[in-house]
Amino acid sequence: MKDYFYTIAKGGEGFYKEKGSKFIGLSFRVQNEDEVKEKLEEVKKQYHDARHHCYAYILSKDKLRANDDGEPNHSAGDPILGQIKSKNLTQVLIVVVRYFGGTKLGVSGLINAYKTAAFEALEASKLMKVTIEQIYQIEYGYEITNEVMKLIADFEADIKNQEFTENCTASLGIKQSLQEKFEEEAEKIPGLIYKNKHKPKEDQN
Repeated sequence: MKDYFYTIAKGGEGFYKEKGSKFIGLSFRVQNEDEVKEKLEEVKKQYHDARHHCYAYILSKDKLRANDDGEPNHSAGDPILGQIKSKNLTQVLIVVVRYFGGTKLGVSGLINAYKTAAFEALEASKLMKVTIEQIYQIEYGYEITNEVMKLIADFEADIKNQEFTENCTASLGIKQSLQEKFEEEAEKIPGLIYKNKHKPKEDQN
């Protein structure tokens, strides 16, 4: 189980021209299908006079799609999808807009054009690493502070915030691969209360 994935921090634009046809590649970060639809609508509105708006996206291992938008089967969407996969990216949408130049390119020509426009869009994008964490809210009494601090250190927990009032509370980020072991160890500390809330941590450095 990986504790991270790579995605887009800032989208980019690519361009390719072949026999009069222009291909404009646009990359976006999308976290769900609603955002995919929203971005597609924006692109289609902006490039309303283009003949094709082909695209591909990967939201997760099991949520991915390629669309040829009227081009010959597998000549547009799949080459775009292949570029996303080649960089091992997740939560990414690439749309390639085509302005037809009057000369047919053939399937091999289309594959190359859509692949290149998608590649150029990703080259112009800023990528980032997202750490997949399980977020825990913990509460404990002062008398078990040493045990809790050892637990935090042992799991290299990312302390989001802490409060020391009548009881101590903290928000911790634990790598998802360590989730079960963390809970096992937390159960061994009498008086420690914890609740799990999932949230990815984004690192654009």
